[in-house]
Formats: sequence, C-alpha cells, structure tokens
Amino acid sequence: MATNQITGGEAMVRMLKLHGVNVIFGLCGDTSLPFYDALYRTAGDMTHVLTRDERHAGYMADAYARVTGRVGVCEGPSGGGATYIAPGLVEANESSIPILAITTDISVSGRGRYTLTELDQEAMFGPLTKFTQVIDNAVDIPRVMRRAFKEMTTGRPGSAHIGLPFDVQRQPVDEADIWAEPEYGRYPARRTGPEPDAVKAAAELIAKAKQPLFICGGGVVISGAEQELEALAKKIDTPIATTISGQGSIADDHLLSVGVVGSNGGTMPTRRVVDAADLIIFVGCRAGSVTTERWQHPAPGKVKIIHIDVDPGVIGANYRPDAAIVGDARLSLASLLNAVEEREAGGAKELVTRARKDKYGEFRELAKSTAVPIRPERIVDTMQRVLPADTVVVADPGTPCPYFSAYYQSRETGRSFISNRAHGALGFALPAVVGAYYGRSGSKCVAVMGDGSFGMAVGELETIRRLGIPVTMVVISNSVFGWIKAGQKSGYDGRYFSVDFTRTDHAAVAAAYGIKTWTVREPGDLEQALKEAVEADEPTLVDVISQPLQEAKAPVSEWVA
Repeated sequence: MATNQITGGEAMVRMLKLHGVNVIFGLCGDTSLPFYDALYRTAGDMTHVLTRDERHAGYMADAYARVTGRVGVCEGPSGGGATYIAPGLVEANESSIPILAITTDISVSGRGRYTLTELDQEAMFGPLTKFTQVIDNAVDIPRVMRRAFKEMTTGRPGSAHIGLPFDVQRQPVDEADIWAEPEYGRYPARRTGPEPDAVKAAAELIAKAKQPLFICGGGVVISGAEQELEALAKKIDTPIATTISGQGSIADDHLLSVGVVGSNGGTMPTRRVVDAADLIIFVGCRAGSVTTERWQHPAPGKVKIIHIDVDPGVIGANYRPDAAIVGDARLSLASLLNAVEEREAGGAKELVTRARKDKYGEFRELAKSTAVPIRPERIVDTMQRVLPADTVVVADPGTPCPYFSAYYQSRETGRSFISNRAHGALGFALPAVVGAYYGRSGSKCVAVMGDGSFGMAVGELETIRRLGIPVTMVVISNSVFGWIKAGQKSGYDGRYFSVDFTRTDHAAVAAAYGIKTWTVREPGDLEQALKEAVEADEPTLVDVISQPLQEAKAPVSEWVA
C-alpha cells in the first residue's frame, strides 16, 4: 500500500510536535536551511525563539525544562554553532535536566572532503550528553527521535544531541513511520520503584536514630517528591536541608527547613545542624564536594548514611551507605513513609529555629546597612520584599549564587530558584530567564547576575527587547570577577592577579537596546527602583553598584574560615 512521504526536515518537526514540544530556542545557519523551511511550512503553533548565540539557546532550553517538567529543545547549525551549543548540553546533563539539541551538519556526501564546518559531532557530544547520534539516513529520524526522548526522560534524566546532515533533511520519510509515545516528552517518565528490603533497612536505621537529617538534592524537585518528603519529615520529626539545586524541595519558611548547606550558600549555623546529626538521609543528592564542604560535613565514618537516588552509580561514590535505596525519589519516599513508625518529637523544630535565628541575625544587620557601595545582603533583603511569592529567580554563579541560595526564601515548593551548579559557567542567568519566562509566563521571572556574567551574555538583550517579554534583570555591579578575587584573598594572601576590570554603565548599555533601566548607587533608592522595575509590563534592568565580593561577608565557608 502506498504511503505519503515527507522530507527529513518535516519528519523532525513532526516528531517534536508529537512529543509535546511547543517552543524551540535556536540560531540559523546554512546547514539548517531545509529544517527552517520545514518549520516555516509545518510548525503550526510551535514557537521558534531566535537567539543571538547558540550557547544561550541551550541555557534557555535548560531553564524552560526546569520550570515545566518538559523536555527543552534548542538547535543550531554545524561547525561553530555545534561547538557553541555544547556548554548548555553539558550543564543540563550534569544537572539531570533533559534538553535536546539538534545541530544540523554538512551533507553525508561531503565528509572527508574538507567541507566547510566539517566536525565529528558524535565524538564531540558523546562525553557531554546521555545520548547522541548523527542521523545518516532520513528513514531513521523517527526511530532515533523516539530513543532520544526515552533516554532523556527515563532513569536519571539528561541531555541528548541529534545531528541532522543537510542532505538527510531533504530525503524522503514514510509518513506512516511518524509516531511517538508522548509520555517521554515529560520527566521523569517510567519511574522505577525501590526494593522492599532496602526500604526496610532504611526504616530500621531511622527507628534507631536520635537526630536524623535529610539532605536533598535536585532529585526531589525533578521527581516532584515534595509532598512525600514533607509527610515523611513530619512523621519522623526530621529537619530538611538542601543543596542549591535542591531548593524547592521544601518551602524555605517551613518549620523543618534548615535551608542550603555546604560551602556555597551554607552558613556556620546550618553546618552545626549537619554536624549534630547521627543519621544523614541523602535524597536525589550526589553528596559532592560543595554540599559536604569537601566531604567534611558530614564527617565520613562518624554518622550513619541512607542514600536514595535513581542513579545507582551515585550511591557509595563519596560515603559508605548503611542503607541504599535505588529508585525514583517520589516512589522511594512514599515507600519509606509507609514503612517507618511515627517518631516522638525529638526537638527538630527547636533545632531548626535556633539555626535560622543565628543564620539570619547577622544577615539582617548587614541588610540594614546604609553603606556605599550597597551591601549584597541589602539587595537580597529588598528583593525578598518586592518580588511576588511565585517569582522565578535565575541566579548566575559568582556573587548572586551564595547570597541568594543562603538568604532568599522561596515560599513555595517546586522549581522557583535556578542556578547552574554543575559547571557554574558565567553568562547563564540573562538568557536562561527567557526560557523560564516561556515555561512559566504567568509568574514574574527575574535574572540576577554579576557584571562579569552580563558581559558574556549582553547580546540577548536584543532578544528580550524584540520579544517584549516583561522579565527583570538585576546586575550586581562591582567591576571584578569577585569569586576568584575572594579566593585569592582567602587562599593566596591577597595576591590579586588579573581579576579586576573597568566599570560598565550597564543601564546605558541596556537602554541602547531599548530596555527600561535604573542605576542605583544609594541604598535608600534601591527598593523603589526594584519595585518599579518588577511592576513594569516590559523588559527592565536595574544596575546596582555593589560592594565587591572579596570585601563582603559572603556565605562561603572557605572564606569565613
């Protein structure tokens, strides 16, 4: 029986739509012409967001995936476009966020002939993604796309890459082969449950513990396990601490919420809560160097460990587990909830209350400071008052990350705070806030960045202005790569080398792109400027002249020590 035929480019568009994709972030190129023509003719209500840099397309797809629970999609051309998109893929993959990058490529027939932009894309993307394949025949597009979505959203989620050669985009595909299992467009798909004996062993450890503590990574929010976590914590009277990626596992104002622990965003009071525990329950957490302050808190061998993770490779990598539960966080916590006996109140709320009082005591004093340049604490405190409860905050590494992860309180569970913690590349927040907006346009979306990050992503101001999306950007301006300079101060006796740069008038730059802007030098002017920026129904930027990080009292344990 005869079947209708479509082009490879059209097949790619159809497969995206069948998996529920409704927005793509990307940048055009010569090798993408057939794919773009297919988008023009067949995309329907699918939105294509033209970016100014392929790297930023990846960051947009990342933030979109984090706030929606759907696969984020980015695309770019061959050669330099493929190399530029790589940072977004490796960040998402290491953060267990499913994004798909489609990079077009030279024709299969042009390989080995010194064709412009020739690159072994599979070799490059293999170490950076969970799955990669360059499709050499158009008939394979439906099958490979189904596999890519399945790989991204099952087990430990991660990123995927598809290479699409120019001639393959024009080859025929039988329309009858175009089908999908749409459940793989969301994550986590096909959840895996824990072994009963492992759950029983963990329940026995909890029953014997005097002061257990949860330390939750991004796996709790990825799994949507917030309700199960809260119910279990209440039942066994146990505080909940999080990593930076784990923020949103519990509301920060919850009576059992310790907040972020570790060397970035943790504080001495939160460290004391970790050290007081006789049982640590890691949930969806790798127990890496930052979370554990280089594996010193908790101290190995001095505390019992329960480790829950969907990735068996994570368990035992850094701490010997006394009980190991391999499975989806939501299913695992639900099973553990049914297996444990209710514990009498052991003072968990009092422990958390003391820690929070100590933690926020010094912070609030600094937040009141009228000193110039403006203290970072005052910026966080002011934004806490000004921003709506459901705001999505995207914070770059550097100055924003430790301050906002330590002191900004998300009053709801789920993903409302995003920071790129896997590789920590600067220049993330400004483009990522675009992806956050497309994923959650009903909420205010705010990007907070240092001036180093601003300089790496400034071109996307044109994208934001062209789209007219009402996001707010806050630049913490101190004319320094502050994280490195603070490290040179604490670890190298202040031998500062090649970390300072000249002051940029970020407001003037943004205004040249058509963005409404404010420059704030005096602490007394900060709240009004931020309030006006947040309430404006257009893109806005507030440039805040801030205290340099090496002079501040940042919540970074190595500097405090």
